[in-house]
Amino acid sequence: MARKKSKANYFTKETEDYIVKYNTSTDQDYRNKIFTEHIYLPFYKLAENIIHTFKFYYTDVDQIEDLKHEIVSILLEEKIMKFDPTNGAKAYSYFGTIVKRWLINYNNKNYKRLKQVGSFSDIEESYEVYKDSHSNHAISLSTFLDKFVEDMYDKLDELFVKDNEKQIADAVLTIFRTRNDLDIFKKKALYIYIREMTDCETPHLTKVISVIKDEFYIRYQKLYDLGLIHNKRL
Repeated sequence: MARKKSKANYFTKETEDYIVKYNTSTDQDYRNKIFTEHIYLPFYKLAENIIHTFKFYYTDVDQIEDLKHEIVSILLEEKIMKFDPTNGAKAYSYFGTIVKRWLINYNNKNYKRLKQVGSFSDIEESYEVYKDSHSNHAISLSTFLDKFVEDMYDKLDELFVKDNEKQIADAVLTIFRTRNDLDIFKKKALYIYIREMTDCETPHLTKVISVIKDEFYIRYQKLYDLGLIHNKRL
């Protein structure tokens, strides 16, 4: 039976040996070569796996890729020289603990900052969108969004031809549908979240969102023209 691959295969005993060689060498060219060929990728994959395993997605960068490189830089500039194999810790566990602690502090700091922007529930409570044409009961923005999502799912094949665009649209609509479970409402954070869900490029995401946004405002404008909206501005 084939041996199951370990998630840490990218970070081996050989990696640890090269880290020791890096720390003990005084030849900068040799150190650069070691880092480029034997240490960079393990550090990069370590950062990547910890970010996605523990969902550290509250960032102040535009892409998760930028966060990975930032972590690699911190490990190289501030932490690598502190590793001492004689203390008994394995390099994988040692640097993994450092990355997790750093990301916890980083994530918590950004979460607090981003949360100040407000949640979906805060936005929904700020508006009464329209009245049902057959009653005097006010209908909330939440109800409007639920109906919008339902209608958009029915129109996915009509609005989007390519499968990847449908996948992106489905992810965007999932954000709307599960909005009450989200802690923050900030464009950059949501863009990163959707990119991680779909593995899409930003231009494709922007295109799909533009189509959905146009559909949203077409429906919203119709209700306003019919006098069924309290306030035209969202």
